[in-house]
Amino acid sequence: MKILHIIPSVAPVRGGPSKAVLEIVRAIRNLGVEADIITTNDDGNDLLDVPLYQFIQYEQVPIQFFPRFSPLVNSVREFAFSSQLTVWLWHNASKYDLLHVHAIFSYTSTIAMAIARFKGIPYIVRPLGQLSKWSLQQSAYKKQIYLNLIERANLKHSWAIHLTSQQEQQEVSSLSLDTPSFILPHGLSIPVSIPNARCRLRKLLNLADDEPIILFLSRLHPKKGLDYLIPALGKLTHHRFTFVLAGSGDKKYEAEIESLLFANGMRDRTHLPGFVTGDIKNLLIQGSDLFALTSHAENFGIAVLETLAVGVPVLLTPGVALAAEVQQHQLGYVTQLDVLAIASAIEHYLTHPHEVQNMGDRARQFILKTYTWDKISTELVLLYSSILNKKFRSNLT
Repeated sequence: MKILHIIPSVAPVRGGPSKAVLEIVRAIRNLGVEADIITTNDDGNDLLDVPLYQFIQYEQVPIQFFPRFSPLVNSVREFAFSSQLTVWLWHNASKYDLLHVHAIFSYTSTIAMAIARFKGIPYIVRPLGQLSKWSLQQSAYKKQIYLNLIERANLKHSWAIHLTSQQEQQEVSSLSLDTPSFILPHGLSIPVSIPNARCRLRKLLNLADDEPIILFLSRLHPKKGLDYLIPALGKLTHHRFTFVLAGSGDKKYEAEIESLLFANGMRDRTHLPGFVTGDIKNLLIQGSDLFALTSHAENFGIAVLETLAVGVPVLLTPGVALAAEVQQHQLGYVTQLDVLAIASAIEHYLTHPHEVQNMGDRARQFILKTYTWDKISTELVLLYSSILNKKFRSNLT
C-alpha cells in the first residue's frame, strides 16, 4: 500500500492540522505502510528554509517541498499556489494507490483533487473544519462561489471524507454531498513529563508558587473567541490569577488583542510569549492550572487533547468539537460563547481547586485510554484497505 498525503503547509505556525499530518504519516509508516507527504515551503508570512524538489526526512517523515508563490498580497500568498507542485503531481500522483488530501479552499489541495479526478486516482479528503457553518460564513460570498464551482465536485468525487468528530460530521452532512464519510480523530504523542512543571513555570514567569495560571495556547485568529475570553477574564480581576496568551497571528489582529487586554484591565496580568513549541510549549501546558479555548468553531483541537493528557482541565465552548466528550466525562468546563457564562465558569475554577484537580485526574485517564496513535493509526490503515478494496462505499452511507 502506497499513500501520498498532500497539504498546503506543514509549518508549525499553521497549528494542529499541520502537526497532525506529520504524526499520521509517522504512525502509519511504523505499521509498514509506504507513505509520503508533498507540500509547499509555506511558513505563514515567511518561507521554510528547506531543500526543494526532493524527498527529505523532515520531522522523521519523507516530505518533498515545493516553492510557494509569495506575492505581497496576503490573501494570494495564503492560497499556497505552486506551479512546480502541480507539475510533479501530474507526473507522479498515479504512482500511489491512494491520495489523502488535507484542507480545502487552498490551491495545493484543490489541484491535487482535480488531478486525481482527471487521472482516476482514488483520493480522500480531510477538510480540517473548513466546512463548518462558522467557517463558511467567513468571506462567505467568495467561499460559496469556490465551493459551488470547484470544491463541491472535488468533495463529491472523493472516495470518502475524513472527519475528526461527530460535530464535524453533522455540519458536513447539511451540505448534501452524498459522499461517504468516516470519523477518525487525531492521535496523541504523549510528551515527556516535566518534573516540578508548576514550580518551574512560575519561576520562569516570576510568579508566586501558588499563583493560578490560565492558559490560552493556539493560533491568534478571530475564530478563537478571544473577544469573549479576555472580557470574561476582565470581570474577574478581583480574583488572583495570571493569564498566559501563547500564540501568533496576523500583526493587525495581534494589535487588536493587545488593545483588548488593555481595555479590559488584563494587560498587567497577561504574559504574551508568542508562538511556542517544544519544551516551552510543554512547560506551559504541564505547569498551568486551566486551559481555555473559547472558539466559534474547532473541528478537533489538538492542544486540548495534549492538555487533558497531562491532567490539566479545560474550559471550552460548544464550537470546539471535543466539548461534548469533556462535558460527558466531566473533564473540565463547557460553557456558551458568552462573556458572563465564561466568567462564571472561570470563577468556579478559581474558587473550587479540589474539584478542578479531580477533573484533571479523570482527563488524564480518559485520554490515555482513547487517543493513542497506536489505536488511531491501526484504524486508519484498515480504512485505507477498505477504500482500496472498494468495500467502504458499499458499507457506509
